[in-house]
Amino acid sequence: MRTDPREGERQEDAAPVDMLAALFEARGWPYEFAGEDEITTEVQGSWANYQIRGIWRHEDHVLQLLCLPDIRVPDDKRAAMFEVLALINEQLWIGHFDVWSNGGVLLYRHGFMLGDDGLLSIGQAQTAVEAAVEECDRFYPAFQFILWGDKTPAEALASALVDAAGEA
Repeated sequence: MRTDPREGERQEDAAPVDMLAALFEARGWPYEFAGEDEITTEVQGSWANYQIRGIWRHEDHVLQLLCLPDIRVPDDKRAAMFEVLALINEQLWIGHFDVWSNGGVLLYRHGFMLGDDGLLSIGQAQTAVEAAVEECDRFYPAFQFILWGDKTPAEALASALVDAAGEA
């Protein structure tokens, strides 16, 4: 009889929201549940505090991870922000940035399609959260250059990437 070499790993997997809770607890991040399928925490990034929200859709086996850098986009900056988001999203392999139409809130979003068992490993959870925070940190200056520096989207992105590359 053949055994699955991943069998030991599966025992360490858990329901997505529970695994995120375990990760947040291990990192010392206070968290709260907003229902049985949603969890939130706040994380200190390089530039700002980010709210991280995990939402599990059991019927689709999809975990949606949101990272919100607490940036609201005023109406007069939306066109420039949408343009810089398009430039940024071209560079991302996973996830994307968006602006919610209701309230103009900027966010990073990534949906993870989990298998039929709907389980998430600690490695997947850690990678997802770290990637979200890293992308928000990487592009936060571009958003600020649009909102406060009156730079064009191309200038904002170029300046942000130069600044990020120059950090030690």
